[in-house]
Amino acid sequence: MNYLKPKLLAFAVAAMLPVVAQAHQVSIKVDATQQGPVINRDIYGQFAEHLGRGIYGGLWVGKDSSIPNTKGFRNDVIKALKEIKVPLVRWPGGCFADEYHWREGIGDKNKRPVKVNTHWGGVEETNAVGTHEFFDLVELLGAEAYINGNLGTGTPQEMAEWLEYMTSDKNSTLANERRANGRDKPFEIAYFGIGNEAWGCGGNMRPEYYSDLYRQYATFLKTPPGKMPKLVASGGDTSDTKWTDVLSSHIPLRMVDGISYHFYTLPKDEWKDKGDALNFSQHEWFTTMERTYRMEKYVTDNVAKLDKNDPDGKLGFYVDEWGTWYNPEPGREPGFLYQQNSMRDAVVAAVNFNIFHEHADRVRMTSIAQMVNVLQAMILTDKEKMVLTPTYYVYDMYKVFQDATSIPFTIKTDKYAEDGKSVPAVTASVAKGTDGKLYLALVNLDPTESASVKLALKGVKAAKAVGQILTADKMDAHNSFDKPAQVKPARYSSSLDELSLPAKSVVVAELIP
Repeated sequence: MNYLKPKLLAFAVAAMLPVVAQAHQVSIKVDATQQGPVINRDIYGQFAEHLGRGIYGGLWVGKDSSIPNTKGFRNDVIKALKEIKVPLVRWPGGCFADEYHWREGIGDKNKRPVKVNTHWGGVEETNAVGTHEFFDLVELLGAEAYINGNLGTGTPQEMAEWLEYMTSDKNSTLANERRANGRDKPFEIAYFGIGNEAWGCGGNMRPEYYSDLYRQYATFLKTPPGKMPKLVASGGDTSDTKWTDVLSSHIPLRMVDGISYHFYTLPKDEWKDKGDALNFSQHEWFTTMERTYRMEKYVTDNVAKLDKNDPDGKLGFYVDEWGTWYNPEPGREPGFLYQQNSMRDAVVAAVNFNIFHEHADRVRMTSIAQMVNVLQAMILTDKEKMVLTPTYYVYDMYKVFQDATSIPFTIKTDKYAEDGKSVPAVTASVAKGTDGKLYLALVNLDPTESASVKLALKGVKAAKAVGQILTADKMDAHNSFDKPAQVKPARYSSSLDELSLPAKSVVVAELIP
């Protein structure tokens, strides 16, 4: 290791960073004469399930609430989400989707049935937020819709009629019912999922059986010309590649656009004791990084199955549930999945973004779990209060990569290691934004040691990296309602011949002359 002289860092949090004697050594060679695949904006998608306070209280307060709102949705939350340019929202689940019957969420709210949410806390589900309200939400955000249909307890007829209700421009009974409920113009749907987690809460099926059901249901999904959403088959999770293999070989390619995949990062890799969101050890920081970096191998292995069965690259690999999952917060309903969000979560998010960018040819959409008040959320609320999480700020920093063109690069980096296991100390992304600017993202996974990065550029001249940095003094530094600005981005500026990266940090910067 060489000694680090961090004299060229210029950002507001410099005074609070620990002094370290050594630095990881990293070299990156960028070839700007070449171009890789476009980084689809939908990689930055969100997920809003009927779960805990994710929708009710987090997003929706109702038109009569004293909390300022538009069409029942909180103005403060909508404004914050628009800032990060949310491209896509997945709804209504998740596990909830396969027990959701769309007719219960349309028409007069006072006549909508009250059900029990059997998956998440056994609480009453009022159906106050249904189809029309969801589309109000995505239109307020300027986002696209990802609808997840009910294959588990529904029927092909129910699913087909929902799609007709939403998309038909004819004078059919269903289309006229939509008009009577206040929407003349058909809704626009970007993606439509046929079931969710068919291997588990969606029906405990085998992939071969689900493939046959998928073919049956998809046969009856019809829309006006040019309005068919991308159809999503419910795929596997963690290290399992069988679902991707079977679905991509058993379902005709003309009937499917992508296969979903789910992977959650658990610090202890054990569902009964996943680890806590705060007050964790340095060992648990490492295990979190080691486990989240498994996404790289899992995506690679699944993409290999797609390349075998779909060599022309038609199918997308949609990671439509991912993020950190910790033990329930003490004193809260365990089924609501509320957890705090720290600097560790910010690093996890950025590491995964860099992995998704590396596989942008196949990874064309993802949805983090979830948007508000649930798991690795962007935003936490408590009645009229709202706070932005460290993960929110990573989404804000990385928004320059939406629809950017990836630029090939090679990286050599030291390892961040413990007990015989290791991950790269630093991961990166390089891309040309839609604004024509060249952007570099860097993530230091090590919570105690900084990194010294040497950058070599081919095909472009640049002397400085100017942008934003997110870091903190403590591993579990987080924002609370009492202290909402403990973790937030600060200005970053460095010359390229001596680019320094503090411990546990995320940098996104433009490369300029």
